Amino acid sequence: MTLASQIAADLLDIQAVYLKPNTPFTWASGIKSPIYTDNRVTLAYPDVRTRIEDGFVATIQKKFPEVEVIAGTATAGIPHGAIVADKMRLPFAYIRSKPKAHGAGNQVEGRITAGQKMVIVEDLISTGGSVLDAVAAAKREGAVVLGVVAIFTYELPKADKNFTEAGVQLETLSSYTQLITTAKERGVITEQDLGLLERFKEDQENWQN
Repeated sequence: MTLASQIAADLLDIQAVYLKPNTPFTWASGIKSPIYTDNRVTLAYPDVRTRIEDGFVATIQKKFPEVEVIAGTATAGIPHGAIVADKMRLPFAYIRSKPKAHGAGNQVEGRITAGQKMVIVEDLISTGGSVLDAVAAAKREGAVVLGVVAIFTYELPKADKNFTEAGVQLETLSSYTQLITTAKERGVITEQDLGLLERFKEDQENWQN
């Protein structure tokens, strides 16, 4: 079993992911979606959490060997990022969604030096907008952002476009494609469900039509 398939199985087992192709969820954006993900649940399961953090460490060591500091996005990326930084014996920082409204008005909390090579940890990639905002904030503080790592991606075309345009490398431990494949193998969904779920990835705004 690959790491991607193991993480997908873990997310299904602990109900961090729900698949409802026939009675979809509504995202904050208004998009009707057959999937809902809450990767914060992974923190409650030590074995799953350890696989995720070890996966992050291995990915960062392979893809971003020059890393000098780990940063987590507020709030979901903070605990995973802090654990990864501890495992790698590296400094840690976290990035707010917007500058603090009082005090020093920081958006990046921690100590970043100009030119320091950073990898940002996120839990979930939908369109990529929030984590790319975090990348921009880190760059304003002088960090050199090598890339982003995340537990899971919906593989939406808009996210691919956003990361490409921003020139930011994204690495994820598992993906929507792997998850629905694993779900079908485990009997969680039917063949018909699989077809609906595959259509969502390609055209999420019109997948029910």
